Amino acid sequence: MVEAFRCSGRESPWYTAVDGLILLRAQAEQKQTHLVHKPALCIVVQGVKWTTFGAQRLAYRTGQAMVVSVEMPGASQVIEGGSDAPYLSVVIELDGAIMREVYARMDTPPPSVEGPAAFVMDLDRGLLDCAARAVRLLSEPEAIAMLYPTVMREICYRLLAGPHGAALARMVVGTERDRRVTHALQTLRERYTETIRVDELAGVAGLSPAAFHRKFKAMTGMTPVQFQKQMRLMEARRRMLSRAMSAEVAAYEVGYASPSQFSRDYARLFGAPPRRDIERLRRTGLDA
Repeated sequence: MVEAFRCSGRESPWYTAVDGLILLRAQAEQKQTHLVHKPALCIVVQGVKWTTFGAQRLAYRTGQAMVVSVEMPGASQVIEGGSDAPYLSVVIELDGAIMREVYARMDTPPPSVEGPAAFVMDLDRGLLDCAARAVRLLSEPEAIAMLYPTVMREICYRLLAGPHGAALARMVVGTERDRRVTHALQTLRERYTETIRVDELAGVAGLSPAAFHRKFKAMTGMTPVQFQKQMRLMEARRRMLSRAMSAEVAAYEVGYASPSQFSRDYARLFGAPPRRDIERLRRTGLDA
């Protein structure tokens, strides 16, 4: 699998011809990057990285993977990598439809359990072989459409049948309450520019505001307000970088009524005010 990184000749991240398969390479420790994580298996081929979701920090290294089961904002940083042994990672976004299909066909599907929506796991030979087959398909582009769904089906099976299957089962079925909390999370993600009261989200989840707040934070590591704020700030950053949008316009479009509050929140998350941060990103060529 390491050979694929040597031969790619591409910038990192490399969004490959396989939809949802991304290769990452870093020659050295980097500043943290912020992005909205999709449900995915994030495999470390070489090096060490950490990712934070609110108050939860996950460190994972060679032979391990981070699994994310719901779409949510987070920050990541490579903490071990160099010119002789660069950080290498394979991100495989999980197909929810295939995951549900596999779960329904299992003789003894795992029960759903409550817990964080992201966790670190040790990789076994079966999962590593699946990831290697997925990467090898890049040299056979004509075979991707036919063979990659089969690889994805095996990945989903091995995740559900493995020691962390119960944690992944919530992504597929979960309890009625889990599904309603996840629906409330999706509502907040889709309507992040709006002013949404926690009472309204709690009603979607069928919980009291206090109980919803506890469950949401246990799942994502963030309060609903923190989740929405990160979604707004990441989207504003993306718009300023890709559309040359001013901070004031970006702030307004993502739901901020006060440009000064936006600037304070932005600097707190990204380490610099909007203009200085965007100038740095353009100068260094880094992604937002």
